[in-house]
Amino acid sequence: MRVEQKTNVKKNVNRLFFVMIALVLQVAWIVFLVQAVNKYSTIISLVTSLLAFGIALRIYVGSQGKFSDAAFKMPWIIVILALPVLGLSLYFLLGYPGLTRKMQRRYARAHREVAEDVGREELPEGLEEQDPWLAGQDGYLYAYRRYSLYENTDVTFYSETTEAFEAQLAELEKAERFIFLEYHAVEEAQAFERLKDVLARKAAAGVEVRLFYDDVGSITFLKNDFDERMEALGIHCRVFNRLMPRLNVFMNNRDHRKIMVIDGRVGFTGGYNLADEYFNITHPYGYWKDTGIRLEGNAVRSMTGIFLEMWNMVERTDFNYSLYLPKYEYQAREKGYVLPYADGPLTREPIGENVYLNLIHHARHTLYIGTPYLIISDEMARALGLAAKRGVDVRVVTPGIPDKKIVYQMTRSYYEVLIRSGVRIYEYTPGFLHEKQFYCDGETAIVGTINLDFRSLCHHFENAVLFSGFEAVERVGDDFAQLFQVSEEVTEKYRSPRSSFMSLGYCILRLFAPLM
Repeated sequence: MRVEQKTNVKKNVNRLFFVMIALVLQVAWIVFLVQAVNKYSTIISLVTSLLAFGIALRIYVGSQGKFSDAAFKMPWIIVILALPVLGLSLYFLLGYPGLTRKMQRRYARAHREVAEDVGREELPEGLEEQDPWLAGQDGYLYAYRRYSLYENTDVTFYSETTEAFEAQLAELEKAERFIFLEYHAVEEAQAFERLKDVLARKAAAGVEVRLFYDDVGSITFLKNDFDERMEALGIHCRVFNRLMPRLNVFMNNRDHRKIMVIDGRVGFTGGYNLADEYFNITHPYGYWKDTGIRLEGNAVRSMTGIFLEMWNMVERTDFNYSLYLPKYEYQAREKGYVLPYADGPLTREPIGENVYLNLIHHARHTLYIGTPYLIISDEMARALGLAAKRGVDVRVVTPGIPDKKIVYQMTRSYYEVLIRSGVRIYEYTPGFLHEKQFYCDGETAIVGTINLDFRSLCHHFENAVLFSGFEAVERVGDDFAQLFQVSEEVTEKYRSPRSSFMSLGYCILRLFAPLM
C-alpha cells in the first residue's frame, strides 16, 4: 500500500514538473517569436518597447490597494523595461493584479450571498467609548468585506499543533450535521489517516463532510485517485485552481486558508496544514513550530461563511446558505471580542496587510510577531520602525532552519532596515517557525494563515482571527516568551551594514520579492 502511494505521489510530482516545463516553454516560445520578428521589423521592436514603457507607467501610477506599494511595483518596472518581452510575459502570468472576469463574478456573487445570510453582528453597547480602536477595526472590516466583531465566543490557543490536532479529532467525534475542511496542503499519510477514519465514520452516519484543498499545495502529497476514493467514503472533495500546462493569469493565485468548521458550532484555524511535517511526525526542517486556535460560539458563523464562499466560487451548489448558519444557544465562559476575517486577490482592498498595520499603529508597549517569511512592503517596514522609535518593544521571530533557502536569504535582507529603527530580530534555532501571529500589549492577538510576504498579502486567499480580552491572548504571549528562550537574537549581528557584495546580492533578490 505504501509503495503504491509513493508511486502515485511520484506521478503527481512528475505532473508538477511537466506543467512547469510546459509553462516555461510557452513563455520561451513567446519571447522567441517576438525576438525573431524584432530582427526584421524596427516598427515592431519600437511597438514592443512602447508597450513595455506603457505597462511600466501604468504599474507606477495606476496600481491600487495591495498592488500600490513601491516594493511591489519597482521590481516589475525594472524587469519590464530591461527585458521587455520576457518581463511582460512574466508580469501577465504572475504579477498582473486583474484576474479573469469569470472568476471575479463567481467570487463576488458567492461573497455577497454568503454575507447576506451571515448578517451583521451589532456592536456591543458602549464599545465605541470603551475601545474605539476595536470598534474601528469592526467598522473597517464590515464596510469593506462584511466581517463582524463577535461576543459570546470562547477562544482556545494551542502552542503546539499536536494539541490542536487532538482537539480537532475530539470535536469531529461530536459532529451531527456537517463538517467543513479547507486546507492548502493535504498529505495522505499518518496524520490524515487518523482524520480520514473519523470523517468516513461520520459520513456513514449521515453527517455531510466537505474537503476543499489547493492543487499546488497538495500536488506532491496526494495520489491521482484521491478525490474518487474520498467520494466513495462519503467525503465530498473540491480542488482549488487545478494546475494546468497552459498560461493562465489565475495560476499564481492559491488557496492558503486553513479552516475546520463542525456543525457551525466549533471552528479551528491556524498556520498548519494536514500533513505529517506540521505535526512533527516527519522532520524535513528540524522541529516544526506552529500554532492554532479553536473558536466556539457566535463567531464560528463567520468562519462557516468564509468556507462557503470559496466552496461555491469553484462551483455553485448551495442556494440556501442559512442551512449551514444555525444560531446555537451558547453561553461563553469569557467576555471578549472575536473578529474572524479573510483576504484574497479578488479584492484590491489589502485586508490582511491593513489589519496588521492597524495593530502596529495601535501598539503602545509590546508588539511581538512570528512569521516564517519576512518580505514586506515599504509601508510595513516603516510602520514597524515607527512603532519601535516611539518606544514599543517590537520583536520579530523568523525560522532558524529554512524551508526555501532563497526566500530565507530574502527574509534576512530586511533585517538591517528594521534593526536600524530599533526592531529586535530572533531566529528560531530548533527548526522551522511556521506560525503566523501577532501579540500586542497583552490585550490583542491575531492568529491565522497570513504570512508577512507578498504572496500571502497580495496573491493568496487567506484567513485569520483577531481576538481581544481572552485568556488565550495571554497564552499567545507565553508562546512568544518560550520562543525567545529557544531562539537566537540576531539583532547585533545584522546591525552593521552588509558588505558591498552582500548588499548587491540582496538588491538582486529584492527584484524577485513580488514572486516569493
